[in-house]
Amino acid sequence: MGADPMTAAWDARVRSARRPTYLQTSAWARVKAPNGWQPRRIVAGSDADVGPDAAIGDLATPAAQVLVRPLPIVPWSLGYAPRGPSVEPWTPASAERWTERLRAGTGLEGVGLLRMDPELEATDEAGAVADRLRALGWRRAHDAQPRATRVIDLRTDEAALWSGVRKKWRQYVNHARGAGIAVRDVDADAEPGAFDRFGAIMRETSRRAGIPIRATSAYRDLWAAFRPTGEARLLFAEDPAGETLAVLLLVRCGRRVTEPYGGMTGAGADVRANYLLKWEALRRSRDAGAEEYDLWGLPTAGIAHFKEGFGGREVTYVGAWDLDLHSLGGPLVRTAEAARRSYLGLRRRGRAAAHEDGGG
Repeated sequence: MGADPMTAAWDARVRSARRPTYLQTSAWARVKAPNGWQPRRIVAGSDADVGPDAAIGDLATPAAQVLVRPLPIVPWSLGYAPRGPSVEPWTPASAERWTERLRAGTGLEGVGLLRMDPELEATDEAGAVADRLRALGWRRAHDAQPRATRVIDLRTDEAALWSGVRKKWRQYVNHARGAGIAVRDVDADAEPGAFDRFGAIMRETSRRAGIPIRATSAYRDLWAAFRPTGEARLLFAEDPAGETLAVLLLVRCGRRVTEPYGGMTGAGADVRANYLLKWEALRRSRDAGAEEYDLWGLPTAGIAHFKEGFGGREVTYVGAWDLDLHSLGGPLVRTAEAARRSYLGLRRRGRAAAHEDGGG
């Protein structure tokens, strides 16, 4: 059964944006639903949850899919618009329009605090928007999505794309090829154990690089949500014996491909399998008609250095912002969220210690 007309109209808006993000699609809402998040689509200037089709299609109108999750103990919920709202262009006036719509409350009943992290680059022009947000009562918040990333323009021929890769990186790509490493598209629906291998490599990557990971089921759920529309892609780099050495999970939204998850084994690092895998992801995304490739975050200096070698430009966003929608509920939700982050951080560190001690 296809999507209802309003959902289809929403997804069309998201995909047609100048900076389309899969985190604002209905498929992403389905991914997050098992964790208690429920979507509410808010369009500035509309009194309805979603608003008329005309309002949805108007990219000059601020709009976002807000994921809402109840919190334990407190009677208010947290609302989060990942990489939203979308509006073209972002101006102090659009910030006012968006804030007024949120404070009107329709469609956000029970939400004590609204968090957003729009794809607004931290430029001089964005400074005026940030100043207006502060004046309207917004405050900077803990970043849930990468604040800095690298974006590669794919609107060129393959030779130009290749020349944009650092010389040493091109040598590493050729080294992996010479070692017999091959990159293949994996159909996880036809290979039931594919995500078991993916998850194992992500755990190894986490131990080596010290970065947090998801449960294997989270990767599988992402694939299941975006694969039916052909927007999910799973790439494995394998040695001649068929051993998986590096992995990437890609998601496409409109003109953009994003790589939210990827990792490699120690053996893969030795033969530079991750360099060949990254190049093939870029090349194949370009061949599939994508115009932009988001490397999705620079969490460590080493990872930033690795990604820099593939070209593109570094992009820094204005980050996450909170707006209290209730004078008491907002502070309580903020306190509850801070406690939850502390708890999850302690649990992650405990798991890491258990792995180091051989107990995991």
